[in-house]
Amino acid sequence: MDLKLRQCFIAVDDHDKALHFYRDVLGLEVRNDVGFEGMRWVTVGSPLQPDVEIVLEPPGAGPDISPADREAMARLLAKGVLRGVIFTTGDCDALFARAEEAGADVLQEPMDQPYGVRDCAFRDPAGNVLRFMERSDG
Repeated sequence: MDLKLRQCFIAVDDHDKALHFYRDVLGLEVRNDVGFEGMRWVTVGSPLQPDVEIVLEPPGAGPDISPADREAMARLLAKGVLRGVIFTTGDCDALFARAEEAGADVLQEPMDQPYGVRDCAFRDPAGNVLRFMERSDG
Protein backbone atom coordinates (compact mmCIF):
# COMPACT_ATOMS: atom_id res chain seq x y z
CA MET A 1 0.00 0.00 0.00
CA ASP A 2 1.34 3.43 -0.97
CA LEU A 3 0.21 5.77 1.81
CA LYS A 4 1.52 9.24 2.74
CA LEU A 5 0.35 12.05 4.99
CA ARG A 6 -0.91 15.05 2.98
CA GLN A 7 -2.68 17.36 5.47
CA CYS A 8 -3.38 17.66 9.15
CA PHE A 9 -5.59 20.18 10.92
CA ILE A 10 -4.96 22.37 13.96
CA ALA A 11 -7.75 24.42 15.52
CA VAL A 12 -6.92 28.07 16.14
CA ASP A 13 -9.03 30.88 17.56
CA ASP A 14 -7.10 33.78 16.01
CA HIS A 15 -5.58 33.23 12.58
CA ASP A 16 -3.44 36.38 12.70
CA LYS A 17 -1.76 35.31 15.95
CA ALA A 18 -1.42 31.77 14.59
CA LEU A 19 0.16 33.09 11.38
CA HIS A 20 2.70 35.10 13.34
CA PHE A 21 3.68 31.98 15.31
CA TYR A 22 3.71 29.38 12.52
CA ARG A 23 5.14 31.65 9.80
CA ASP A 24 7.30 34.20 11.60
CA VAL A 25 8.51 32.17 14.59
CA LEU A 26 8.63 28.61 13.21
CA GLY A 27 9.47 29.60 9.64
CA LEU A 28 6.68 27.73 7.87
CA GLU A 29 5.49 29.10 4.56
CA VAL A 30 1.90 30.16 3.89
CA ARG A 31 0.45 28.12 1.06
CA ASN A 32 -3.18 29.18 1.12
CA ASP A 33 -5.44 31.62 2.98
CA VAL A 34 -9.15 31.11 2.32
CA GLY A 35 -12.25 32.66 3.82
CA PHE A 36 -15.70 31.13 3.45
CA GLU A 37 -18.98 31.84 5.23
CA GLY A 38 -17.33 33.88 7.97
CA MET A 39 -14.60 31.32 8.65
CA ARG A 40 -10.95 31.21 7.61
CA TRP A 41 -8.54 28.41 6.78
CA VAL A 42 -4.81 29.08 6.46
CA THR A 43 -2.54 26.37 5.11
CA VAL A 44 1.13 26.37 6.13
CA GLY A 45 3.97 23.96 5.58
CA SER A 46 7.69 23.47 5.74
CA PRO A 47 9.66 24.41 2.62
CA LEU A 48 11.45 21.08 3.20
CA GLN A 49 8.16 19.14 2.81
CA PRO A 50 6.21 20.65 -0.08
CA ASP A 51 3.73 17.76 -0.08
CA VAL A 52 2.71 18.03 3.61
CA GLU A 53 0.43 20.80 4.86
CA ILE A 54 -0.97 21.97 8.18
CA VAL A 55 -4.38 23.60 7.94
CA LEU A 56 -5.08 26.17 10.65
CA GLU A 57 -8.85 26.13 11.00
CA PRO A 58 -11.54 27.47 13.32
CA PRO A 59 -12.49 25.10 16.17
CA GLY A 60 -15.26 22.78 15.06
CA ALA A 61 -15.15 23.90 11.44
CA GLY A 62 -16.66 20.70 10.03
CA PRO A 63 -19.84 21.16 8.00
CA ASP A 64 -21.85 18.67 10.04
CA ILE A 65 -20.93 19.92 13.50
CA SER A 66 -23.69 21.39 15.62
CA PRO A 67 -23.43 24.87 17.16
CA ALA A 68 -23.27 23.24 20.61
CA ASP A 69 -20.39 20.99 19.54
CA ARG A 70 -18.61 23.94 17.92
CA GLU A 71 -18.88 25.83 21.22
CA ALA A 72 -17.59 22.78 23.12
CA MET A 73 -14.57 22.61 20.79
CA ALA A 74 -13.89 26.32 21.34
CA ARG A 75 -14.00 25.77 25.12
CA LEU A 76 -11.59 22.81 24.88
CA LEU A 77 -9.25 24.89 22.74
CA ALA A 78 -9.38 27.73 25.27
CA LYS A 79 -8.43 25.26 28.03
CA GLY A 80 -5.40 24.11 26.02
CA VAL A 81 -6.36 20.44 26.02
CA LEU A 82 -6.31 19.85 22.25
CA ARG A 83 -3.20 18.24 20.83
CA GLY A 84 -1.18 19.72 18.01
CA VAL A 85 1.59 18.04 16.06
CA ILE A 86 5.17 16.92 16.57
CA PHE A 87 7.83 18.55 14.41
CA THR A 88 11.39 17.42 13.80
CA THR A 89 14.24 19.89 13.67
CA GLY A 90 17.97 19.75 13.16
CA ASP A 91 18.59 22.04 16.14
CA CYS A 92 16.14 21.79 19.03
CA ASP A 93 18.02 24.33 21.15
CA ALA A 94 18.06 27.01 18.45
CA LEU A 95 14.36 26.51 17.74
CA PHE A 96 13.62 26.69 21.46
CA ALA A 97 15.57 29.94 21.82
CA ARG A 98 13.74 31.52 18.86
CA ALA A 99 10.29 30.46 20.11
CA GLU A 100 11.00 31.48 23.71
CA GLU A 101 12.31 34.88 22.59
CA ALA A 102 9.09 35.37 20.59
CA GLY A 103 7.07 34.81 23.78
CA ALA A 104 5.79 31.29 23.11
CA ASP A 105 4.30 29.51 26.12
CA VAL A 106 7.04 27.08 27.18
CA LEU A 107 5.91 23.66 28.42
CA GLN A 108 9.27 21.89 28.37
CA GLU A 109 12.77 23.20 27.83
CA PRO A 110 15.06 21.13 25.58
CA MET A 111 16.04 17.85 27.19
CA ASP A 112 17.54 14.55 26.13
CA GLN A 113 15.01 11.72 26.25
CA PRO A 114 15.91 8.09 26.99
CA TYR A 115 14.39 7.02 23.65
CA GLY A 116 17.05 8.84 21.60
CA VAL A 117 15.74 12.34 20.90
CA ARG A 118 16.25 15.81 22.30
CA ASP A 119 12.95 17.64 22.47
CA CYS A 120 11.04 20.62 23.80
CA ALA A 121 7.39 21.70 23.87
CA PHE A 122 5.36 24.88 23.53
CA ARG A 123 1.76 25.92 23.27
CA ASP A 124 0.83 27.85 20.15
CA PRO A 125 -1.18 31.08 20.63
CA ALA A 126 -4.43 29.07 20.67
CA GLY A 127 -3.15 26.69 23.36
CA ASN A 128 -2.35 23.64 21.20
CA VAL A 129 0.56 21.53 22.45
CA LEU A 130 3.39 21.36 19.92
CA ARG A 131 6.51 19.26 20.39
CA PHE A 132 9.81 19.75 18.58
CA MET A 133 12.33 16.93 18.48
CA GLU A 134 15.82 16.51 17.23
CA ARG A 135 16.76 12.94 16.43
CA SER A 136 20.14 11.81 17.63
CA ASP A 137 20.71 10.07 14.29
CA GLY A 138 20.35 13.39 12.43
